[in-house]
Amino acid sequence: MSGLRVEFCGERFDVDPDVPFEIGRDGDLEVDDNPYLHRRFLRITFEHGIWWLANVGTLLSATVCDATGGVQSWVSPGTRLPIVFPHTTVVFTAGPTTYELSAELADAPYDEVRADDLRGDGDGDGTVTIGVVPFTTSQRQLIVALAEPLLRQSGTGLSELPSSVDAARRLGWTTTRFNRKLDNVCDKLDRIGVKGLRGGPASHAKNRRARLVEYAVASRLVTVEDLPLLDLPDDDA
Repeated sequence: MSGLRVEFCGERFDVDPDVPFEIGRDGDLEVDDNPYLHRRFLRITFEHGIWWLANVGTLLSATVCDATGGVQSWVSPGTRLPIVFPHTTVVFTAGPTTYELSAELADAPYDEVRADDLRGDGDGDGTVTIGVVPFTTSQRQLIVALAEPLLRQSGTGLSELPSSVDAARRLGWTTTRFNRKLDNVCDKLDRIGVKGLRGGPASHAKNRRARLVEYAVASRLVTVEDLPLLDLPDDDA
């Protein structure tokens, strides 16, 4: 039998295969006293030799990736997926707060996916390719500005999601420019199948920012090594 360990904010939990392990505002792993978070949000079970992560909530979704970001999935309410890699990252947002936790699986049936080149060398025009999506330096700065609080956690934890106004101020941009570039970034990722980023009414703006941060951090689209981008001069003001 494979052993599973979950880590959040420095706490580690060895999951009992005979007892469902629940994650939420009031579970085996009490994430946070956050009224936007379900009392029972995620559930881990061991069935027929496989560990499963299920979303038992009704509103929130979670982004799940292997350690390298090579495999990524969006777990919406009522769905589940198997935990099969040695290291799995789970990122989700409830209200203004984004959370990151990890799962470590002994004797995992699959190795992490090693992409040959997740980040291209660029072509000299200020553009860098991440996966199959080209981003300008300013677009990457936008992603890092939104993800900065979670990236600075340097591991599993929780952070406040910046507003568009705050992220724009961090970059020295106008809010109008920030929102325009956010549209461009989300459109690029939407075209390659990243869910939850399609433009919509203003009331969905926070959900879109949260989803972008979840995807960017969980898939390693941006890492702590990208934080210096925030101090670069504006490339296309």
